[in-house]
Amino acid sequence: MLGYAFYESDTRILQYATALRQRGDIVDVVALKRNDPQPDFEIINGVNVYRIQSRTVNEKGLFTYASRILRFLLRSTLFLRRKQRLHAYDVVHVHNVPDFLVFGAAFPKWQGVPVILDIHDLLPEFYASKFKISPTSLLFKVLTFVERCSAAFATHVIIANHLWHDRLVARSSRPEKCSVVRNHPDLAIFIEQAAEERRTGEAFRLTYPGSLNGHQGLDVAIRAFARIASEIPKAEFHIYGEGPAKPSLITLANELKMEGRVVFHDFLPSREIARIMAATHLAIEPKRATSAFGNEALSTKILEFMALGVPVIASKTRIHAYYYDDSIIQYYENDDETQLAEQILRLTHDPDLCRRLVSNAKQYVRENNWDARKHEYLGLVDSLVARSVRA
Repeated sequence: MLGYAFYESDTRILQYATALRQRGDIVDVVALKRNDPQPDFEIINGVNVYRIQSRTVNEKGLFTYASRILRFLLRSTLFLRRKQRLHAYDVVHVHNVPDFLVFGAAFPKWQGVPVILDIHDLLPEFYASKFKISPTSLLFKVLTFVERCSAAFATHVIIANHLWHDRLVARSSRPEKCSVVRNHPDLAIFIEQAAEERRTGEAFRLTYPGSLNGHQGLDVAIRAFARIASEIPKAEFHIYGEGPAKPSLITLANELKMEGRVVFHDFLPSREIARIMAATHLAIEPKRATSAFGNEALSTKILEFMALGVPVIASKTRIHAYYYDDSIIQYYENDDETQLAEQILRLTHDPDLCRRLVSNAKQYVRENNWDARKHEYLGLVDSLVARSVRA
Protein backbone atom coordinates (compact mmCIF):
# COMPACT_ATOMS: atom_id res chain seq x y z
CA MET A 1 0.00 0.00 0.00
CA LEU A 2 1.36 3.39 -0.99
CA GLY A 3 -0.36 6.63 -0.04
CA TYR A 4 0.45 10.27 0.61
CA ALA A 5 -1.57 9.97 3.80
CA PHE A 6 -1.38 9.29 7.53
CA TYR A 7 -2.08 5.58 7.80
CA GLU A 8 -3.58 5.66 11.29
CA SER A 9 -6.14 8.31 10.23
CA ASP A 10 -7.05 7.07 6.73
CA THR A 11 -9.96 4.67 7.19
CA ARG A 12 -9.90 3.52 3.57
CA ILE A 13 -6.25 2.41 3.62
CA LEU A 14 -6.64 0.95 7.12
CA GLN A 15 -9.52 -1.26 6.01
CA TYR A 16 -7.76 -2.59 2.93
CA ALA A 17 -4.55 -3.34 4.81
CA THR A 18 -6.31 -4.93 7.78
CA ALA A 19 -8.51 -7.13 5.58
CA LEU A 20 -5.47 -8.46 3.72
CA ARG A 21 -3.53 -9.05 6.94
CA GLN A 22 -6.44 -10.82 8.64
CA ARG A 23 -6.54 -13.46 5.93
CA GLY A 24 -2.79 -14.05 6.24
CA ASP A 25 -1.18 -11.74 3.67
CA ILE A 26 1.99 -9.81 4.45
CA VAL A 27 1.20 -6.10 4.08
CA ASP A 28 3.61 -3.16 3.86
CA VAL A 29 2.19 0.36 4.02
CA VAL A 30 4.29 3.32 2.84
CA ALA A 31 2.87 6.52 4.27
CA LEU A 32 3.47 9.90 5.91
CA LYS A 33 4.65 10.80 9.40
CA ARG A 34 3.20 13.58 11.51
CA ASN A 35 5.54 16.13 13.02
CA ASP A 36 4.73 14.87 16.50
CA PRO A 37 7.01 11.98 17.51
CA GLN A 38 6.18 8.91 15.44
CA PRO A 39 8.54 6.06 14.58
CA ASP A 40 9.74 5.64 11.01
CA PHE A 41 8.66 1.99 11.23
CA GLU A 42 5.88 0.42 13.28
CA ILE A 43 3.81 -2.75 13.20
CA ILE A 44 0.12 -1.91 13.68
CA ASN A 45 -2.23 -4.91 14.02
CA GLY A 46 0.22 -6.99 12.00
CA VAL A 47 0.64 -4.40 9.21
CA ASN A 48 4.18 -3.09 8.54
CA VAL A 49 3.93 0.71 8.43
CA TYR A 50 6.86 2.64 6.93
CA ARG A 51 6.69 6.43 7.37
CA ILE A 52 9.12 7.87 4.84
CA GLN A 53 8.34 11.61 5.05
CA SER A 54 6.95 14.11 7.56
CA ARG A 55 4.06 16.41 6.71
CA THR A 56 2.31 19.34 8.32
CA VAL A 57 -1.09 19.96 6.72
CA ASN A 58 -0.61 23.69 6.12
CA GLU A 59 -0.20 23.99 2.34
CA LYS A 60 -1.58 27.28 1.05
CA GLY A 61 -0.26 27.28 -2.50
CA LEU A 62 -0.05 24.83 -5.36
CA PHE A 63 3.77 25.02 -5.47
CA THR A 64 4.18 24.06 -1.80
CA TYR A 65 1.67 21.25 -2.16
CA ALA A 66 3.26 19.91 -5.35
CA SER A 67 6.86 20.10 -4.11
CA ARG A 68 6.08 18.00 -1.04
CA ILE A 69 4.26 15.40 -3.13
CA LEU A 70 7.09 15.20 -5.68
CA ARG A 71 9.58 14.62 -2.87
CA PHE A 72 7.36 11.84 -1.54
CA LEU A 73 7.09 10.33 -5.04
CA LEU A 74 10.87 10.18 -5.36
CA ARG A 75 11.31 8.64 -1.92
CA SER A 76 8.55 6.08 -2.43
CA THR A 77 9.93 5.09 -5.85
CA LEU A 78 13.33 4.34 -4.35
CA PHE A 79 11.76 2.62 -1.34
CA LEU A 80 9.63 0.28 -3.46
CA ARG A 81 12.55 -0.48 -5.74
CA ARG A 82 14.64 -1.54 -2.74
CA LYS A 83 11.79 -3.56 -1.19
CA GLN A 84 10.94 -5.27 -4.47
CA ARG A 85 14.52 -6.52 -4.67
CA LEU A 86 14.40 -7.87 -1.12
CA HIS A 87 11.02 -9.61 -1.42
CA ALA A 88 8.96 -9.43 -4.58
CA TYR A 89 5.45 -8.05 -4.08
CA ASP A 90 2.39 -9.82 -5.46
CA VAL A 91 0.47 -6.56 -5.94
CA VAL A 92 1.04 -2.85 -5.25
CA HIS A 93 -1.99 -0.76 -4.28
CA VAL A 94 -1.44 3.01 -4.72
CA HIS A 95 -3.82 5.63 -3.32
CA ASN A 96 -4.35 9.10 -4.72
CA VAL A 97 -4.16 12.11 -4.17
CA PRO A 98 -2.15 12.58 -6.39
CA ASP A 99 -2.83 10.24 -9.32
CA PHE A 100 0.79 10.29 -10.52
CA LEU A 101 1.91 8.66 -7.28
CA VAL A 102 1.09 5.42 -9.13
CA PHE A 103 4.38 5.87 -11.02
CA GLY A 104 6.15 5.24 -7.71
CA ALA A 105 5.40 1.58 -8.44
CA ALA A 106 7.32 1.69 -11.73
CA PHE A 107 9.96 -0.87 -10.74
CA PRO A 108 7.50 -3.52 -9.44
CA LYS A 109 5.31 -2.90 -12.53
CA TRP A 110 8.33 -3.39 -14.79
CA GLN A 111 8.84 -6.77 -13.11
CA GLY A 112 5.26 -7.82 -13.87
CA VAL A 113 3.59 -6.92 -10.55
CA PRO A 114 -0.04 -5.73 -10.98
CA VAL A 115 -0.63 -2.16 -9.78
CA ILE A 116 -3.95 -0.83 -8.46
CA LEU A 117 -4.65 2.90 -8.58
CA ASP A 118 -7.25 3.84 -5.96
CA ILE A 119 -9.03 7.12 -6.74
CA HIS A 120 -10.13 8.55 -3.38
CA ASP A 121 -10.76 11.95 -5.02
CA LEU A 122 -10.87 13.03 -8.67
CA LEU A 123 -7.66 15.04 -8.92
CA PRO A 124 -8.70 17.75 -11.45
CA GLU A 125 -11.87 18.58 -9.50
CA PHE A 126 -10.05 18.35 -6.16
CA TYR A 127 -7.32 20.81 -7.18
CA ALA A 128 -9.84 23.10 -8.88
CA SER A 129 -11.72 23.33 -5.58
CA LYS A 130 -8.63 23.60 -3.38
CA PHE A 131 -6.75 26.22 -5.42
CA LYS A 132 -9.64 28.00 -7.26
CA ILE A 133 -8.74 26.67 -10.71
CA SER A 134 -11.23 27.01 -13.54
CA PRO A 135 -12.34 23.75 -15.24
CA THR A 136 -11.52 25.44 -18.56
CA SER A 137 -7.97 26.37 -17.51
CA LEU A 138 -4.81 24.87 -18.95
CA LEU A 139 -3.86 23.45 -15.54
CA PHE A 140 -7.18 21.60 -15.25
CA LYS A 141 -6.55 20.08 -18.69
CA VAL A 142 -3.03 19.09 -17.64
CA LEU A 143 -4.39 17.40 -14.51
CA THR A 144 -6.93 15.52 -16.64
CA PHE A 145 -4.06 14.38 -18.88
CA VAL A 146 -2.14 13.19 -15.81
CA GLU A 147 -5.24 11.30 -14.67
CA ARG A 148 -5.48 9.61 -18.09
CA CYS A 149 -1.78 8.63 -18.05
CA SER A 150 -1.99 7.35 -14.48
CA ALA A 151 -5.06 5.23 -15.23
CA ALA A 152 -3.34 3.83 -18.34
CA PHE A 153 -0.25 2.88 -16.29
CA ALA A 154 -2.29 1.08 -13.61
CA THR A 155 -3.38 -2.51 -14.08
CA HIS A 156 -6.75 -1.72 -12.48
CA VAL A 157 -8.45 1.44 -11.18
CA ILE A 158 -10.70 1.61 -8.12
CA ILE A 159 -12.97 4.65 -7.71
CA ALA A 160 -14.66 5.72 -4.47
CA ASN A 161 -18.18 6.36 -5.81
CA HIS A 162 -20.37 5.71 -8.84
CA LEU A 163 -20.59 9.32 -10.05
CA TRP A 164 -16.82 9.57 -10.26
CA HIS A 165 -16.61 6.11 -11.82
CA ASP A 166 -18.81 7.25 -14.71
CA ARG A 167 -16.80 10.44 -15.21
CA LEU A 168 -13.41 8.74 -15.07
CA VAL A 169 -14.51 6.05 -17.52
CA ALA A 170 -15.83 8.73 -19.89
CA ARG A 171 -12.63 10.75 -19.99
CA SER A 172 -9.68 8.62 -18.84
CA SER A 173 -10.16 4.86 -18.89
CA ARG A 174 -12.27 1.83 -19.93
CA PRO A 175 -15.23 0.32 -18.02
CA GLU A 176 -13.69 -3.16 -17.79
CA LYS A 177 -10.58 -1.71 -16.14
CA CYS A 178 -12.46 0.16 -13.42
CA SER A 179 -14.57 -0.76 -10.41
CA VAL A 180 -16.20 1.03 -7.47
CA VAL A 181 -15.28 0.41 -3.84
CA ARG A 182 -17.20 2.79 -1.59
CA ASN A 183 -16.04 3.87 1.83
CA HIS A 184 -17.83 1.50 4.21
CA PRO A 185 -17.68 1.55 8.03
CA ASP A 186 -15.81 -1.23 9.79
CA LEU A 187 -18.38 -2.54 12.27
CA ALA A 188 -15.62 -4.11 14.34
CA ILE A 189 -14.62 -0.56 15.30
CA PHE A 190 -17.89 1.35 15.32
CA ILE A 191 -20.33 -1.14 16.83
CA GLU A 192 -17.81 -1.75 19.59
CA GLN A 193 -17.62 1.97 20.33
CA ALA A 194 -21.41 2.37 20.17
CA ALA A 195 -21.73 -0.29 22.87
CA GLU A 196 -19.04 1.23 25.09
CA GLU A 197 -19.80 4.94 24.89
CA ARG A 198 -22.72 6.68 26.53
CA ARG A 199 -23.83 10.18 25.69
CA THR A 200 -23.57 11.59 29.19
CA GLY A 201 -22.88 14.96 30.74
CA GLU A 202 -24.70 18.25 30.52
CA ALA A 203 -23.40 19.38 27.12
CA PHE A 204 -25.30 18.59 23.94
CA ARG A 205 -22.53 17.67 21.50
CA LEU A 206 -22.57 18.33 17.77
CA THR A 207 -19.55 16.90 15.95
CA TYR A 208 -17.76 17.16 12.64
CA PRO A 209 -14.64 14.99 12.08
CA GLY A 210 -12.68 15.32 8.86
CA SER A 211 -10.46 17.49 6.70
CA LEU A 212 -10.82 21.26 6.88
CA ASN A 213 -10.95 22.56 3.31
CA GLY A 214 -13.20 25.15 1.74
CA HIS A 215 -15.40 22.58 0.00
CA GLN A 216 -16.25 20.98 3.36
CA GLY A 217 -18.54 23.91 4.20
CA LEU A 218 -17.59 24.25 7.87
CA ASP A 219 -18.10 28.01 7.66
CA VAL A 220 -21.78 27.36 6.86
CA ALA A 221 -22.04 25.01 9.85
CA ILE A 222 -20.38 27.47 12.24
CA ARG A 223 -22.66 30.32 11.16
CA ALA A 224 -25.72 28.06 11.48
CA PHE A 225 -24.70 27.00 14.97
CA ALA A 226 -24.11 30.62 16.00
CA ARG A 227 -27.68 31.47 14.92
CA ILE A 228 -29.26 29.03 17.37
CA ALA A 229 -26.59 28.73 20.09
CA SER A 230 -28.60 30.93 22.48
CA GLU A 231 -31.63 28.63 22.05
CA ILE A 232 -29.61 25.56 23.07
CA PRO A 233 -27.43 26.98 25.86
CA LYS A 234 -25.76 23.65 26.66
CA ALA A 235 -24.87 22.81 23.06
CA GLU A 236 -21.26 22.62 21.85
CA PHE A 237 -19.97 22.13 18.31
CA HIS A 238 -16.75 20.10 18.22
CA ILE A 239 -14.64 20.08 15.05
CA TYR A 240 -11.88 17.47 14.69
CA GLY A 241 -9.40 17.79 11.86
CA GLU A 242 -6.65 19.64 10.06
CA GLY A 243 -6.41 21.55 6.82
CA PRO A 244 -5.77 24.95 5.23
CA ALA A 245 -9.19 26.33 6.20
CA LYS A 246 -8.63 25.81 9.94
CA PRO A 247 -7.18 29.27 10.77
CA SER A 248 -10.02 31.09 8.99
CA LEU A 249 -12.62 28.87 10.67
CA ILE A 250 -11.16 29.65 14.10
CA THR A 251 -11.23 33.36 13.25
CA LEU A 252 -14.86 33.06 12.12
CA ALA A 253 -15.88 31.33 15.36
CA ASN A 254 -14.19 34.05 17.38
CA GLU A 255 -15.84 36.82 15.34
CA LEU A 256 -19.22 35.21 16.05
CA LYS A 257 -18.31 35.10 19.78
CA MET A 258 -18.46 31.30 19.80
CA GLU A 259 -15.30 30.75 21.87
CA GLY A 260 -15.92 27.74 24.10
CA ARG A 261 -19.03 26.79 22.11
CA VAL A 262 -17.26 25.92 18.84
CA VAL A 263 -14.24 23.86 19.85
CA PHE A 264 -11.42 22.83 17.51
CA HIS A 265 -9.33 19.68 17.93
CA ASP A 266 -6.53 17.99 15.99
CA PHE A 267 -6.93 14.82 13.94
CA LEU A 268 -7.20 11.62 15.95
CA PRO A 269 -6.51 7.99 14.92
CA SER A 270 -9.56 6.05 13.73
CA ARG A 271 -10.30 4.19 16.98
CA GLU A 272 -9.98 7.36 19.07
CA ILE A 273 -12.20 9.41 16.80
CA ALA A 274 -14.72 6.54 16.83
CA ARG A 275 -15.05 6.99 20.61
CA ILE A 276 -15.62 10.72 20.16
CA MET A 277 -18.21 10.10 17.45
CA ALA A 278 -20.03 7.57 19.62
CA ALA A 279 -20.42 10.19 22.38
CA THR A 280 -22.04 12.63 19.92
CA HIS A 281 -25.71 13.61 20.04
CA LEU A 282 -25.91 15.01 16.52
CA ALA A 283 -23.55 14.73 13.50
CA ILE A 284 -23.05 17.56 11.01
CA GLU A 285 -21.85 16.91 7.43
CA PRO A 286 -21.94 20.34 5.73
CA LYS A 287 -20.15 19.60 2.45
CA ARG A 288 -20.61 22.53 0.09
CA ALA A 289 -23.19 21.73 -2.61
CA THR A 290 -22.19 24.78 -4.65
CA SER A 291 -18.64 23.40 -4.98
CA ALA A 292 -18.22 21.17 -8.04
CA PHE A 293 -15.94 18.91 -6.00
CA GLY A 294 -17.89 19.04 -2.74
CA ASN A 295 -21.11 18.24 -4.58
CA GLU A 296 -19.69 14.85 -5.63
CA ALA A 297 -17.28 13.94 -2.80
CA LEU A 298 -18.85 11.20 -0.70
CA SER A 299 -18.36 11.49 3.06
CA THR A 300 -17.03 8.41 4.88
CA LYS A 301 -18.17 9.74 8.25
CA ILE A 302 -21.88 9.67 7.41
CA LEU A 303 -21.96 5.86 7.34
CA GLU A 304 -19.78 5.70 10.44
CA PHE A 305 -22.15 7.93 12.39
CA MET A 306 -25.04 5.77 11.16
CA ALA A 307 -23.29 2.66 12.49
CA LEU A 308 -22.91 4.39 15.85
CA GLY A 309 -26.61 5.27 16.07
CA VAL A 310 -26.02 9.02 15.77
CA PRO A 311 -28.57 11.08 13.73
CA VAL A 312 -27.02 12.97 10.82
CA ILE A 313 -27.76 16.38 9.32
CA ALA A 314 -26.12 16.75 5.91
CA SER A 315 -26.00 19.06 2.94
CA LYS A 316 -28.10 17.65 0.10
CA THR A 317 -25.27 17.29 -2.36
CA ARG A 318 -25.63 15.31 -5.56
CA ILE A 319 -23.62 12.37 -4.20
CA HIS A 320 -25.40 12.26 -0.82
CA ALA A 321 -28.78 12.22 -2.54
CA TYR A 322 -27.52 9.44 -4.87
CA TYR A 323 -26.90 7.07 -1.96
CA TYR A 324 -29.16 8.23 0.90
CA ASP A 325 -32.81 9.26 0.92
CA ASP A 326 -34.34 11.59 3.49
CA SER A 327 -35.60 8.70 5.62
CA ILE A 328 -32.06 8.19 6.95
CA ILE A 329 -30.55 11.69 6.77
CA GLN A 330 -32.00 15.07 7.71
CA TYR A 331 -31.06 17.28 4.76
CA TYR A 332 -30.69 21.00 4.19
CA GLU A 333 -30.16 22.48 0.73
CA ASN A 334 -28.12 25.06 -1.20
CA ASP A 335 -25.55 25.64 1.58
CA ASP A 336 -28.26 27.59 3.40
CA GLU A 337 -27.11 28.32 6.96
CA THR A 338 -30.66 29.28 7.97
CA GLN A 339 -32.01 25.89 6.86
CA LEU A 340 -29.17 24.11 8.65
CA ALA A 341 -29.87 26.06 11.85
CA GLU A 342 -33.56 25.10 11.62
CA GLN A 343 -32.68 21.42 11.17
CA ILE A 344 -30.37 21.49 14.18
CA LEU A 345 -33.19 22.91 16.29
CA ARG A 346 -35.67 20.43 14.87
CA LEU A 347 -33.59 17.36 15.74
CA THR A 348 -32.64 18.80 19.11
CA HIS A 349 -36.32 19.06 20.09
CA ASP A 350 -37.75 16.01 18.28
CA PRO A 351 -36.41 12.76 19.78
CA ASP A 352 -38.98 10.69 17.86
CA LEU A 353 -37.61 11.95 14.54
CA CYS A 354 -34.09 11.17 15.72
CA ARG A 355 -35.08 7.62 16.60
CA ARG A 356 -36.68 7.09 13.18
CA LEU A 357 -33.60 8.36 11.36
CA VAL A 358 -31.33 6.17 13.47
CA SER A 359 -33.47 3.07 13.00
CA ASN A 360 -33.59 3.46 9.21
CA ALA A 361 -29.88 4.28 9.05
CA LYS A 362 -28.91 1.18 11.01
CA GLN A 363 -30.81 -1.00 8.55
CA TYR A 364 -28.91 0.68 5.70
CA VAL A 365 -25.59 0.06 7.46
CA ARG A 366 -26.39 -3.64 7.95
CA GLU A 367 -26.44 -3.95 4.16
CA ASN A 368 -23.57 -1.54 3.46
CA ASN A 369 -20.63 -2.15 5.77
CA TRP A 370 -17.05 -3.26 5.23
CA ASP A 371 -17.61 -6.85 6.41
CA ALA A 372 -20.42 -7.24 3.88
CA ARG A 373 -18.40 -5.74 1.02
CA LYS A 374 -14.70 -6.45 1.58
CA HIS A 375 -14.91 -9.73 -0.38
CA GLU A 376 -15.29 -7.59 -3.52
CA TYR A 377 -11.88 -6.00 -2.91
CA LEU A 378 -10.19 -9.24 -1.86
CA GLY A 379 -11.58 -10.97 -4.94
CA LEU A 380 -10.19 -8.20 -7.15
CA VAL A 381 -6.72 -8.56 -5.61
CA ASP A 382 -6.77 -12.32 -6.07
CA SER A 383 -7.88 -12.05 -9.70
CA LEU A 384 -5.07 -9.59 -10.51
CA VAL A 385 -2.45 -11.78 -8.85
CA ALA A 386 -3.76 -14.91 -10.62
CA ARG A 387 -3.68 -13.09 -13.95
CA SER A 388 -0.07 -11.96 -13.42
CA VAL A 389 0.97 -15.52 -12.47
CA ARG A 390 -0.58 -16.88 -15.67
CA ALA A 391 1.14 -14.19 -17.68
